[in-house]
Amino acid sequence: MKKYTIQKSPFVVPTTDGKVIKEHFGNATNGNSDISIAHMIAPPGWSEPFQTPAFDEYTYIIKGKKQFIIEDETVVLSAGQSIKIEKHTRVQYSNPFTEPCEYIAICRPAFSMNLVNREA
Repeated sequence: MKKYTIQKSPFVVPTTDGKVIKEHFGNATNGNSDISIAHMIAPPGWSEPFQTPAFDEYTYIIKGKKQFIIEDETVVLSAGQSIKIEKHTRVQYSNPFTEPCEYIAICRPAFSMNLVNREA
């Protein structure tokens, strides 16, 4: 039995906002509810509603910039920077910039719509 898994076909999450989400490991890909790892590309002008997730989220920026409104503070990260946002923290993710933002997101426990708590 192999002691490793190579992910060659991540689950492509259907979106309606132009964002590309490829989950390599997690609930949608292999049923792992402990952790999710996704490669994302957020187009210029993209944003999500505020949310208060019940998971820690780590983000590593590969290219471009991404804006985070964390509670009442605005933080902008650029390529090569990373952040951990603790669970039960109100946050909004966006890319108000002119270039796409490519990044890796890791959630513990894994991302799920039941845990993200997005605002209407």
